[in-house]
Amino acid sequence: MMLADSAYIATGDTAGGGSLLTMILPFVLMFAVFYFLLIRPQQKKQKQRNSMLTQLKKGDRVVTIGGIHGTIHEITDDIVVLRVNDATKLTFDRSSVNNVSTSTQVSES
Repeated sequence: MMLADSAYIATGDTAGGGSLLTMILPFVLMFAVFYFLLIRPQQKKQKQRNSMLTQLKKGDRVVTIGGIHGTIHEITDDIVVLRVNDATKLTFDRSSVNNVSTSTQVSES
C-alpha cells in the first residue's frame, strides 16, 4: 500500500493541480468587478465635473468646495472671481468650484 501511494505522488497526478486559466480566472473576475463598481463610475463623475468646469460663464451662481455661495463676476482659464455680496469679491481657482447652483433664492439684509 505504501508503494502505491509513493507512485501516485511521483507521477504528479494530483487532483488540486489545475490549468493556468483556472488559476488566473479569479483575478480577472475580481478586476472586472472593481472596474465596473469603482473605476468606471469615478471616471464618469470626473468627466461630468470637467464638463461643468468648462461650461462656467459670467453670471452663473456657484458653490465652492468650501461652501461659499456667489455669482461669477470674472472668469479666466484658471481663476474665478466671485461676487459674494454687493461689496465683496473673492478670487478662487477654477477647480475650487463644486457645482452650479440652480436656486434663485435671494437673501435680503
